[in-house]
Amino acid sequence: MSLTALRTSFRSLVSPHRLPGQPQCRQISFSSYLVTPNELNNALKKNPLTKISTSPRVVPLCAAWFMPNDPEGRTGLEVFRKGRIPEARFFDLDAVKDDDSPYPHMLPTCERFAEAMSELGIRRDDEVVVYDTEELGIFSAPRVGWTLKVFGHPNVHILNNFRLWVRGGYPVESGFLGPIEKTKYPIPIFDTNLVAHFLQMKDIAKDGLKNGVPEIEVLDARSHSRWAGTEQEPRPGLSSGHIPGSKSLPLQELLDPETKAFLPATELRRVFEQKGINPSKPIVSSCGTGVTASIIDTALTVAEYGQPQNRKVYDGSWTEWAQRVTPDSGLIQKKT
Repeated sequence: MSLTALRTSFRSLVSPHRLPGQPQCRQISFSSYLVTPNELNNALKKNPLTKISTSPRVVPLCAAWFMPNDPEGRTGLEVFRKGRIPEARFFDLDAVKDDDSPYPHMLPTCERFAEAMSELGIRRDDEVVVYDTEELGIFSAPRVGWTLKVFGHPNVHILNNFRLWVRGGYPVESGFLGPIEKTKYPIPIFDTNLVAHFLQMKDIAKDGLKNGVPEIEVLDARSHSRWAGTEQEPRPGLSSGHIPGSKSLPLQELLDPETKAFLPATELRRVFEQKGINPSKPIVSSCGTGVTASIIDTALTVAEYGQPQNRKVYDGSWTEWAQRVTPDSGLIQKKT
């Protein structure tokens, strides 16, 4: 794909699709993509989940996930059962994915996504608020929120964050979740405009090598040492380093160091400016497997930095990149 065609693909983003036969969704009750614990608590009080209600509901969706090499061996499901927002559902990143891909956490098919949402008892007109763990703060919820947007779910928000929810004394329940009444979630339309793929990224990288300054910003959420190639990747045998022309933007720089919640919009904009990120260019967010790249994408949304139609997340991210480019291609760079 030529760079002209690639830039055009960024500009072709349209509003989320409404499937034929679907009712117009209600007015969004939250004022922004990020939701505070108090806002969510008030919304849940006003609009509790009930089996008999047929109107759109507010549904907390836990996206708890830990790295495979987590030193404490924690899993998302265990933490969900330990403590969660009442009536929350659990979205399993390790299960709702493309099972035919050799790369972890690649987006599922439209059919698999609809099946998962049905099993979670979520309706298409529900307002979903995705949240993380108390232990990690903001980590994997932005990926699940982005996934819902890719599949056109109309009302999606991110809680900022569950650690502050717990500290604020808001309700928490524990134990196994009771039976969930399944819904019939319609098979959605996949919004390709939000997703960057390997061949697109290869064109971006080659352009950067050729011209020195790429026409598209690539931001990497991994640690700076992994980006620089001085620290090993957590997956055995995978080379560290970075995509040519990419910029290191470790996710920690976008979060409050103590609460692990997103920084205020003004501070996020300052971070992007200090990194020299050009808001007039298309932006692709990347990371290890496409999970924490969505933290950058969400921060760009919160900061209103750049144009929404010019943002993508590289689904396969570094795990795919480092396995698909050849050693002699020059497409894995290390900082010397």
